[in-house]
Formats: sequence, structure tokens, C-alpha cells
Amino acid sequence: MNGDTPSARSGTGWMMFWGIVMLICGIMAIALPWASGIGAVIVVGWVLIFSAVSQLIFAFHTHSVGGFLWELLLTLIYGAAGVFIIMNPLTGLVTLTLVLAAFLLIEAALETALYFRLRRTVDAGWILFDAIVTLVLAILIWSHWPSSALWFIGTIIGISLIFSGISRLRLASAMRRRA
Repeated sequence: MNGDTPSARSGTGWMMFWGIVMLICGIMAIALPWASGIGAVIVVGWVLIFSAVSQLIFAFHTHSVGGFLWELLLTLIYGAAGVFIIMNPLTGLVTLTLVLAAFLLIEAALETALYFRLRRTVDAGWILFDAIVTLVLAILIWSHWPSSALWFIGTIIGISLIFSGISRLRLASAMRRRA
């Protein structure tokens, strides 16, 4: 049996199709980083609203007054943040970009500490390289903030989609050759 069944070929065909779609979407996200960044922020806003609903449901299943009040407070925070982001997507984009810059700065510091802990290990230099790239990204975002909000998130989404599309195409191609 060579595995070249119609369903196997159909599966790789769909994988190739979605790889191409991801590539096209990635190119569009990079071409229109502001629009893709706003889209991502709106998705984050809706996720926060759905989380608020989940917190509220969980609150009614909590068996203590303190637990109920805590869950109710979380519901209000999640809900308010979600509604605010959806109602003010540009402000949400600027805020999210600043939060990501802070996250990258902390990540770079932690990766640097990890490098010094593992520096005698084979290929530990890659950890330091990752820390340096992460630090450069954080500084780049921070130094151009708030204008970096207009391009950073959308560009990162686009790059991710392009690499995901390429990996899907390569995987589908390899699966077809193997079949």
C-alpha cells in the first residue's frame, strides 16, 4: 500500500490551499498593517467580553460570598476592558503595542538570565541571540511608540501568517512526494 489514496491527496490539496490562503493573508497584513492590527485588537476585545461572560457564569457556581464577589469583580474588569477596546480600537492598538513592548523587554531580560545560567551548554549562544533580537524589537517598538502601534502588530501577524503558509505548503508538498 503506497498511501496515495484519494483522501490523502485531497488532504494535502486542502493543506496546500490553506497554505496559499495564509500566504496571501500574510502579504495583505503586511501591506495593511494598521488594518490587520485593528482587526486583531477587535478580536482581543471580543475574547475579553466572552471571558467576562464566562467569569459571570462561574461566579454563580461559586459557593462562597467572597468567591462570588471576586468573580463578579473579574467579570466587570474583563467586560469593561473588552467593551472599551471594541469601542476604541485605535486606543486599544496603541495600548496593546505598549504592553507587547514591555513583555518583550521582560522576555529579553529573562532570556539573558537564562543564557548566563546555561552559557556552558552547547548552543546556548542561540538563547543569547534570541534575547538580543527580542531586546532590539522591544527598543524599536518603545522608541517609536505610539506610532509603532500603526505597524507593529499587523506586521508581526503578517510575518506569522507567511511563515505558517510556507510551512503548510512545504509539509503538503513533502506529504505528496512521500505518497
